Parts: sequence; structure tokens; C-alpha cells
Amino acid sequence: MGAGHAGCEAAIGAANLGSRVLLITMNMQTIAQMSCNPAMGGVAKGQIVREIDALGGYSGIVTDHTAVQFRMLNRSKGPAMWSPRAQSDRMQFAAKWRQMLEAHPNVDFWQDMVAGLLVKNGVVGGVVTGMGLKIESQAVVLTNGTFLNGIIHIGEKQFGGGRVGEKAATGITEQLLQLGFEAGRMKTGTPPRLDGRSLDYSRMEIQEGDSPAGKFSFTDTPRLERQLPCHVTYTSQAVHDVLKEGFEKSPMFQGRIQGLGPRYCPSIEDKINRFADKERHQLFVEPEGWDTCEIYLNGFSSSLPEDVQFKALRKIEGLENAKMFRPGYAIEYDYFPPDQLSLSLETHLVKNLFFAGQINGTTGYEEAGCQGLMAGINAHLAVRDEEPFILKRSDAYIGVLIDDLVNKGTEEPYRMFTSRAEYRILLRQDNADLRLTPLMEKLAVGSWQSVPGVPSIAERMEKVNEKRAATVEIEQFFKETSVTPDVVNGFLESVGSAPISQKVKLHGILLRPNVDLANLRPVLPELDSFLNQYDSDYLGEAETRMKYDGYIRKEQEMADKMLRLEAVPILENFDFQRITAISKEAREKLSRTRPRTIGQASRISGVTPADVSVLLVHMGR
Repeated sequence: MGAGHAGCEAAIGAANLGSRVLLITMNMQTIAQMSCNPAMGGVAKGQIVREIDALGGYSGIVTDHTAVQFRMLNRSKGPAMWSPRAQSDRMQFAAKWRQMLEAHPNVDFWQDMVAGLLVKNGVVGGVVTGMGLKIESQAVVLTNGTFLNGIIHIGEKQFGGGRVGEKAATGITEQLLQLGFEAGRMKTGTPPRLDGRSLDYSRMEIQEGDSPAGKFSFTDTPRLERQLPCHVTYTSQAVHDVLKEGFEKSPMFQGRIQGLGPRYCPSIEDKINRFADKERHQLFVEPEGWDTCEIYLNGFSSSLPEDVQFKALRKIEGLENAKMFRPGYAIEYDYFPPDQLSLSLETHLVKNLFFAGQINGTTGYEEAGCQGLMAGINAHLAVRDEEPFILKRSDAYIGVLIDDLVNKGTEEPYRMFTSRAEYRILLRQDNADLRLTPLMEKLAVGSWQSVPGVPSIAERMEKVNEKRAATVEIEQFFKETSVTPDVVNGFLESVGSAPISQKVKLHGILLRPNVDLANLRPVLPELDSFLNQYDSDYLGEAETRMKYDGYIRKEQEMADKMLRLEAVPILENFDFQRITAISKEAREKLSRTRPRTIGQASRISGVTPADVSVLLVHMGR
């Protein structure tokens, strides 16, 4: 219930597999609204969008159709760290999402607020709307975002709302508490929106997109032919001094906000308070779209009084004459600690009830979207009494995210980073299709239904098989083709690499530092001619596999070793309290989380290796 990024992907996840879906939202005009920054992807988040696409979700497709700029972040690091990011046209993004949802034959809509759930004998049977309608269903996915008892803060002002200009959702939290759920409060924030016509871009650093531009989807979506630039500017001590004038009216410093905010995306007042030694902070001046002058000031999230925000803005270089469309604000809302869920995102307390997105304590469109997709898929499977679809930590960043949430919980808004994934060489953004599309094909046998114009799962698998075959052919060419010293030594010396004294295979040359396909192709016409027949994405995949083969194999061995514990199941209603040989904390955590396998149990906070050994004995191992 809710049509943000989690709700949209949940609807598509279930609808693609053949379920009839009713998407209920309080406002049909704000479907897939980008409530905060007008961008998709980023560090680790870009990998998630690629994974959503590989599983049949639409976030990547919508982004490609509505992007205004594309950049691959972390190019200076290894491929495991490369992360795609796109600036989007905010209005086009929402419009494209709605268009695709309306085109799906299995998706229907209803505009209303969900005020409660129909629950009988521990099983959800539908929802009750604000207008008093009872809508029956076999499963429910709650994707409420920041709307559950949401309160907006601007200085000393506070008022109910799930987003500026939209009312909060009430009733659901209170009912879930009565059913035995635990709830908490979190907060997030957003910066002021500016009039781009009033800014002096000549005084800022320009940030262009990649040329040629990349894209997110593995399907045949368009690539950007032209792009809008972003700009960078900085705060200063003068800006900080003005902001400090408003601290006495700050809802954060005066204790009016009880919820914890995102550690890695703090408000500007939090930054200058926590990092008092920093003389300046970076700000990104991001366009909201092709046909608007509205600007998003990334890095200046604030809940200070609007007059303080405005005064501080005009102290920033390039913003001396800035006009403000609306001030930044903080929003506080209810969430439900995610250790009350199984790995399928189904709740422990109510069967066929699923939570996805910020209700689980996460932050970010991408984190919400992937949870929605997985919840939608598993809701479809649950009503058919089929096994849930669960991604392991070695399968996807999505698997890491859900595993972290369920097994460790979170007391602050959870954001994905590459550092959270222990198998990130395996989980690269370029191979998401090879990793995940075959899993979805097995799941969707005979049931896949998609929007007209969007490739079917069979067509997606054709591309996956073509990519896999091309990668093998390219690797084989490098392993079988030799080069002589007279052809390649001049090039090797130019890149600071030792010359060769006899014929060697191309494969060995490519593995050297400072050698890559881009600088090797002009030296070897035969190689260039051979590679011209392949798509650039296939070439990138083959190059990465060759150069990082040893690391990939080592990481796969580590993953396989850990998977042995995943193969040891735990009975669904196993009584952990009777195992007195493990700690009281471990018994409590295990009873609450209800792990499905020994592997999952080993990752629960508070469960020690000694506890795992005892569990293995009780499982007959």
C-alpha cells in the first residue's frame, strides 16, 4: 500500500509473475515521486538498480528514459567499486513510471488512504481504507514511506504530513502495535529548492556527464544524446556562522525530533556541529529536469527556520542572489524494526503481510525499490504456497541488504555501501544480468507477463546467453593469439611495462598493469578487427573477467565455503529457548529472528561462533 519506489516495484514484481495487483495510493498524481534528490544510483545504489533490472523490475528502464545526465562513479578504482548514477527529470520520471504501471494488464489502482488491515487468525485478508471500504486480498505489501504518523519540522514550526503538501497516514501503526509489533521513530530531511535563473553558474565548478553516456537497463533502452551539467559549490565559515544563529530554533538541537537521522547524509546543521574543524562542505547544484528552472541543492538538507536557510544560502558562492522555491525540512515518521521479518520480507506475526521500504528503516529510492520488488515477488509466491525467493549475500547487493536488515536490524536509516558486501568482486554492476536473470527465469516459467514493448523473460535470457557466449569467445581469442616483440614492445615501453623477448599470448599482455583494451586495440589491428564485432558491454565484461580472474575465483571459493552453513536447515518452529548451552542473548535473538538456516543464524547480532557450534550439534551435524 503506497505508490513510492517500493510500492511501484512491488506491484510490478507480483504482476510480472501473473498476480492481480491493486496499487492503493493517497494521491494518483504523486506515483513514483522523487521526494528528495532527482537522481538514481550512486555508490552501491547503482548496483542495486542494475539488479532490479536484471530481475524484471522497472527502475532502470524508467531512469534510462528520463535521465538528464549519466556518470559512472569510482572509475579510478577497480571494477568492483564502479557505480552508475543518473540525474533524472523529476516530472518525466514519475510520469513514465505511471505510464508503465497503467500499461501492465495485471495492475489496477485505487486512490485512498489505507487506514487499517483485515486480519483473522493471524492471516492478513485485505485492507480498510480511509473511506471505510473493505478490500479483500490474499496478501498485502505495506510500502508507506515516510507517511506513517509523519511530522514535518521547519524551525519551531511542526505539522503533520508525509511529504510537504501531503497529509500523513494514520491508523496502521496503532493497529500493528495492538497485533504485537514493535515500532520506532526515524527522521530524514531534504534541502531547499532554488530558482536556477537566480544562480551564477560561472562561479561554480561544472560537472559534466560521461561521454558517451552509459545506461542502467540491460534491455534496449535509449542512451542519452545530450546531457545537462551539474555544478559544485561550497559552504564557508560565513555560511556556518549564519546557520549557527538558528541553532536555538533548530528542532534537532532542541529535542523536538526524537527519531534518528541518516548517519551518512546528515543535515547541514548537523555537519557543521559534528565536523566543527571543517571550514567548508561540498554542495551539488542539481537540475530537476529539462523543462524547469528548479534546482536541488544536494548537501544542504536542513530543518532550520526558513529565514535562516535563506540568509545562509546567499552567503554561498554563486548563490548570492538565489531565490528559494521552498525551504528544506525534516520529517519524522514511524518504522518497524526489520528483525520482525523473515528473509522473504513477510512478517513473523501476520502471515501474507509484507513490509518494504522505509517502513523497514531504510533510506533511499534504490533500497526501497529492491525491497518492494522482492516483497511483491514473495507475496505472489506466498499465496500459492510456494517456496520464497531469497537472494543470498553472494547473489546480490539486494541479498546483502535484506540479510542485514533481518538479521541485524537497524536503529538508524540504513543505506547500502559497497563496504557492506563481502563478495563485491562477484557482485559487480556489469554482471547483474548474468547473476540474476537466470534465477528469475526459473521462477517465472510459464507465468511471465510484462508491459508491451518490455522484453519478456525469455528475450532477456537470449541476451544473457549471447553475452555469456561472447565473453567466452573473447577470452579464448586472448588465450590463443600470440604477439611478437617487434609488434608490441614499443607500446609496452610507452606504458611503463617491461618489453618481451619472445612470442607471448595476448592474455598475458592484458594482465599487465597500465594495459587495457582501449590502449591495446590501436597497436594491434587484428585484435581491433576481432573486437569490433562485439558490443562494448560484452568487451567490458570479458576484460574484467580476464584481469580479475584470480580474485573472482578466490572470492567464489569463500562464498562456497559459507554456503555450506546455508545448506543446514533449521525447523520452522524450532524452540531455541530450550538450548541452555547457548547464551541468553543468543536465545532471545534467535527466537525473535527465527533463522531458516545455520548460515543465517551465524549472522545474527549477538550469536557467537560457539553458539553456532552448539546449534550444529542440535541439527545433527
